[in-house]
Amino acid sequence: MVHPDTDSKREQVRILIVDDDAAVRNAIGMLLREEGYDTTLVDNAEAALEMARAEEYPLVISDMRMPGKDGAWLRDRLHEARPDTAIIMLTAFGDTEAAVEALHKGATDYLLKPPRVTDLIRAIEQALSKRRLEQARQRYRTSLERRVRDRTAELQQALQDLETTYSTTLWALVAALDAREQEVSNHSQRVVRFTLAIAGRLGVAEKELPDLGRGALLHDIGKIGITDSILLKPGKLTEEEWVVMRTHPQIGFDILKAIPFLGAPAEIVLAHQERFDGKGYPRGLKGDALPLGARVFAVADTYDAITSDRPYRKRQSPEAACAEISRCSGTQFDPMCVEAFLSIPVAELEALARPTTVPPI
Repeated sequence: MVHPDTDSKREQVRILIVDDDAAVRNAIGMLLREEGYDTTLVDNAEAALEMARAEEYPLVISDMRMPGKDGAWLRDRLHEARPDTAIIMLTAFGDTEAAVEALHKGATDYLLKPPRVTDLIRAIEQALSKRRLEQARQRYRTSLERRVRDRTAELQQALQDLETTYSTTLWALVAALDAREQEVSNHSQRVVRFTLAIAGRLGVAEKELPDLGRGALLHDIGKIGITDSILLKPGKLTEEEWVVMRTHPQIGFDILKAIPFLGAPAEIVLAHQERFDGKGYPRGLKGDALPLGARVFAVADTYDAITSDRPYRKRQSPEAACAEISRCSGTQFDPMCVEAFLSIPVAELEALARPTTVPPI
């Protein structure tokens, strides 16, 4: 049963009054209408919930005890349907314990029946004031969350742009080094692609791939410190020249280690001339003591070396390169990395070797 009372003189706060006692319900409705509120009166909790779902009521005044669904039931359902609705519970003398529990579970206030006019008006004003304050807080939280999301997106874009700049700089540097050493057909780019393909077969975590790729890309950066007379010498190097040449992993490591985001790639650079059997340089690391990235790179680099034209020999077929890498499994190469490499179809390896303008990292 619904009785809407409306004052059309001005915009009013809408209050839903729920009480199975018609005398109490009508008295409260008349009082609040005289105070300038827009009231809707219902005699049961289910009808009240239906009204509240259909229209917004900033405040609900509900009796605690009613036939059928009681005030506690209505309070819980209102918090689900209209969580910002303020609720004042009316309770008979002796039910204060239940009323206090209602406060703990989300009611804004409670009053003893029949409520005194001054107490009722004060409770309504406080409940509406608290609701407005909570709505302002929620708007602020929403605005703050939106600003945080916007700033986070801007920061992520800035970081992405910075990473792109880093990558472009690294690629340009390595391209210059390849040109200096007279490497042909983008050796460094191919080695990166082969390295990442092997890492993928090994199940290396995606978040680790950029560091692995940068390590492969920068593996020979230390050759910047090797004189042209040694680096570009057409004939065999003397023992003294080999001593100098073998310093390039350490030189590369020293260049990169001071750059925070290249710490992990620097370790690959330092170890890229090591062998699985411990006969490499500069530290003679063996087995799992070698960084995984360096073990993966060794296979990728050897495959590219065998399948590329060099000044001192012609390239060999992918099948010949795979056979040689298989032969050196357990000595020069980590068997696990060899197995992962050999699982890559030759057609895929040939596709990875083709020139591309898109950097793999």
